[in-house]
Amino acid sequence: MSCICLCMYGRYTQELGAYAKEEAARLREEGVRRRSVTERSRSLELLENDKGCCAKCRICTVRCQKFLISCVGEDWIFLILLGLFMALLSWLVDFGIGICLQSQKWMYVNLESNVFLQYLAWVTYPVVLITFSAGFTQLLAPQAVGSGIPEIKTILRGVVLKECLTFKTFVAKVIGLTCALGSGMPLGKESPFVHIASLGAALLCKFMSLFGGIYENESRNIELLSVACAVGVSCVFAAPIGGLLFSIEAMSTFFTVRNYWRGFFAATVTAFMYRVLAVWNRDEVTITALLPTNFRQDFPFDLQELPAFAVLGIASGLGGALFVCLNRQIVQLIRNQKTIKKFLMKKRLLYPALVTLLVSTITFPPGFGQFMAAKLTQMESLETLLDNQTWSKQGIPEEFDSNSHSQAWKHPQVNVFVTLTLFVVMKFWMSALAMTMPVPCGAFMPVFVIGAAFGRLVGESMAAWFPDGVHSDGTIYPIEPGVYAAVGAAALSGAVTHTVSTAVVVFELTGQISHILPVMIAVILANAVAQSLQPSLYDSLIMIKKLPYLPELGWGHHEYYNIRVEDIMIRDVMYITLNCCYRDLHDVLLTGHLKTLALLESSESMILLGSIERAQIQALLSLQLGRPRRLKYLRDRATAEKRLSVVSHPGSEDGSTMVNQEVHFQVNKTSLSSTPTPSMKPLKPALKRPSVVDCPTEIPMPTSKKWEENQLDEQVNFDNCMIDPAPIQLVENTSLHKTHTIFSLLGLDHAYVTSIGRLIGVVSLKELQKAIEGSVAVKGVNVRPPLASFRDSGTSGTIMNNENKARDLHKLWNRRKLMSLPQEHRASDSDEKSK
Repeated sequence: MSCICLCMYGRYTQELGAYAKEEAARLREEGVRRRSVTERSRSLELLENDKGCCAKCRICTVRCQKFLISCVGEDWIFLILLGLFMALLSWLVDFGIGICLQSQKWMYVNLESNVFLQYLAWVTYPVVLITFSAGFTQLLAPQAVGSGIPEIKTILRGVVLKECLTFKTFVAKVIGLTCALGSGMPLGKESPFVHIASLGAALLCKFMSLFGGIYENESRNIELLSVACAVGVSCVFAAPIGGLLFSIEAMSTFFTVRNYWRGFFAATVTAFMYRVLAVWNRDEVTITALLPTNFRQDFPFDLQELPAFAVLGIASGLGGALFVCLNRQIVQLIRNQKTIKKFLMKKRLLYPALVTLLVSTITFPPGFGQFMAAKLTQMESLETLLDNQTWSKQGIPEEFDSNSHSQAWKHPQVNVFVTLTLFVVMKFWMSALAMTMPVPCGAFMPVFVIGAAFGRLVGESMAAWFPDGVHSDGTIYPIEPGVYAAVGAAALSGAVTHTVSTAVVVFELTGQISHILPVMIAVILANAVAQSLQPSLYDSLIMIKKLPYLPELGWGHHEYYNIRVEDIMIRDVMYITLNCCYRDLHDVLLTGHLKTLALLESSESMILLGSIERAQIQALLSLQLGRPRRLKYLRDRATAEKRLSVVSHPGSEDGSTMVNQEVHFQVNKTSLSSTPTPSMKPLKPALKRPSVVDCPTEIPMPTSKKWEENQLDEQVNFDNCMIDPAPIQLVENTSLHKTHTIFSLLGLDHAYVTSIGRLIGVVSLKELQKAIEGSVAVKGVNVRPPLASFRDSGTSGTIMNNENKARDLHKLWNRRKLMSLPQEHRASDSDEKSK
């Protein structure tokens, strides 16, 4: 009965002996664990009996150790460690970035007497930092380049990208990001920290697996990666709710509800610890919002301002789509120009140095930078843009606070409208260009600041047009441009990332929720416009990097329901049969690079029995042609040669005996009267066949090459092979929409297409991606599937086809009763023996 139970629960892919060996090994390990636990308990008892001065301390230490080991497998321990670690790391990165930026300002201020030296210091410093960041990242881990969100999205879809979650990538990401942001370039911290948090979660899972085997589960670790995405956003903006919602929107296609509390808990721990560190460093008096504002609470906005917020949202949607398109066009321009591409491939550090030189030259404060508040960092710019004070009345900049950073927006020759416009336009294309540098960087923060500046421009325009507000009953409620800045920041960042959670990030960032209605209206309108024009920035980067990611279906594409799997599948499928030889396995491994291969009953029936991984096939070949069998062959050959050499030397005792026996046999066969003496030369055999004594070199001993050929011609024994008896299968009539849903939900890499049990094709992420992108590209054209003519056949033909299929199905079912996998034969045989 034990064998039957094993078959029912799927463990029929190993022989009973191998399973017994595994169980014995497992029991031995459990015995070792029990002995260690017993020894620890005995040591604890000895400590309790000990009445020394340090006995109580040692007892407490042992008990704490036992408690931690018993509880370390719990999720909340892991989440607390992840939150604390990421908060500390974010604070350290901010500290390093602040030192770099202050050093640049210090050099700039101390060289006021010489403008040329000021320019050299202003330009050389970021060029050196960016060049070091690019070179260090390229040498240590090229996977750390960019934001990392496209790679994490691909991993969460089920694709394995092992190099993206290594310790080298973690080190390169942290150091490269600190240098890149410390240069003052318009780059962001939020997106790279999502990748860093995922790296931290992956490394922490490896460490925690030493205490509990639950962290060795791959599917569970992928769930923890989505939690890490929320932690990455939370440790940048101190926004736990917005970080969790952003991870759900931007990273996950299907989010498991049981992961909700994990993400919320870890993000809260991270945000709390991040703000506590600010208080500990005396940057803040108490735990507050990262950028607190003082917007009016009693009358936050007038209903007549809602059209202005709606227009701001629509304009932000257009701007977000333009930003994504501009970034993609810059990358494609560099890649399509063969001369530029060849030159930059040889001089990898030249491109980031030139881009940094260009941006630094434009933002030089005594030069063009004086018209765009170039002295301010991104956080200082965002803090001033969210200021509640109106900067101008009728365009006259007379109300600046001399003690604040708002003075950077004041210029004696132009008004704030010019400085804000130049800031938006210049930062727009500079951010899109800076993102193409091969350094760890993101675009969320620059886009957030650009959106705030654009919203501030609209708010200042509204304040200039309506100096007493737009209220109609005579009560004066001045317009607050800072509100428009918050709305613009949420709208533009939401348009670029195709998320609505940026509204919640703004609420937590500013500490006020009174303007939830205008912010949500603008963000929803911005998303509607941007999604209809361009993909999100992360999807665009996935297309540029050509990652194996499944795109979304989009809106209103009804042709997805008409296209079926049989129209996009690959019909020339590589497979192996149940009666194949080892040479077939060898040829399959040489001709293809598939991870799994289909196992069929035979080439005639094409009945799908299961799938075998490539590693299992390599193991079968290694078992057949590996070192043990070769040593056995050489050992047998050496034994035969030794026996042959003994026979060929008649002077030895054994040789004389064998010769005498041979001669005596020949004499009896020929009826000779006299028996030869041992000293006489042996007679030739009377039988007409080659003798071992006469021709020892003619023994049929195969060479190594011939032995390999003989081994490859043998039939494969699948008894020691792990076979998946239930691979994912789709019928040929499955729609593209349903196929997309199945692949996204299960994180599939491929699926077999069958017709009443027969294998007719295979569809992978690549074919599905091409089908979706191809349907989108021919918008407005009725896509005619290749096999649509068969579907348009008459009713009679359909009935005949169904009858034929039913007849074939009965035949296949009868054959299935007589045929089974090798493991099933073994299980039944062993069961009969047990009876």
